[in-house]
Amino acid sequence: MNSLHLKFAVNALAAGGVIACATEAVWGLSCDPDDLDAVASLLALKQRPVEKGLILVAGDVAQIAGLLAPLGETQRARLALSWPGHTTWLIPHHGRVPAWIHGGRDTVAVRVTGHPGMSALTRAWGGPLVSTSCNPGGAQPAVQAFQVQRYFRGQLDYVLPGAVGGARRPSVIRDLATDAVLRT
Repeated sequence: MNSLHLKFAVNALAAGGVIACATEAVWGLSCDPDDLDAVASLLALKQRPVEKGLILVAGDVAQIAGLLAPLGETQRARLALSWPGHTTWLIPHHGRVPAWIHGGRDTVAVRVTGHPGMSALTRAWGGPLVSTSCNPGGAQPAVQAFQVQRYFRGQLDYVLPGAVGGARRPSVIRDLATDAVLRT
C-alpha cells in the first residue's frame, strides 16, 4: 500500500471524513467510529438507520483488545480461529463503544480483516474503523472502483486506491454467545 495514499486517507478520517476503501469482498465506507458527525455523514450517505449498528474493522487483535478482555478464554480462542479473515462476530461491548456504533444493542460487530489494504489503513489510523458496504440503501455493494464513483461522486472525502480481495460475498456475521450465523 502506497504510504502517500494512506496518509491522505488518514488525514481525511482525522478531519471527520468518510472514505471508501476495498475490503475482502466489496468496497466499504469507513470513518472514525468515535466521531458522531462522521458516523452521521456515513449513515446519511448510505441512507441507513443508526439502529442497524455498524461493523468495527481492525487490522489486528491488539486494536480491539479492550473489547476482547472481558471474554472467556474459549471465546477468544474461537475468534482467533477465524481472524484475520472474513468473519465478523457480534460480541458484548460492555459500554466500550458509542451507541451510534452498536445501534442500541448489547453487542457490537467486530472483525480483524485479512485484506492487506484495509489492514494497512487501520494500522496507519491506529485503531479500528467503521466499515460498511459502499452502496446507498437498496443498491448492490460496489465491487469495482467505478461503482464507488457512480454511487457517491463528489460526496466522499477520499477513495483509497485498491482492489477487493477474493471473497465472493460480504463477511459472514456470527453471534459469539450462540454461535448462530446471522449472515452468510
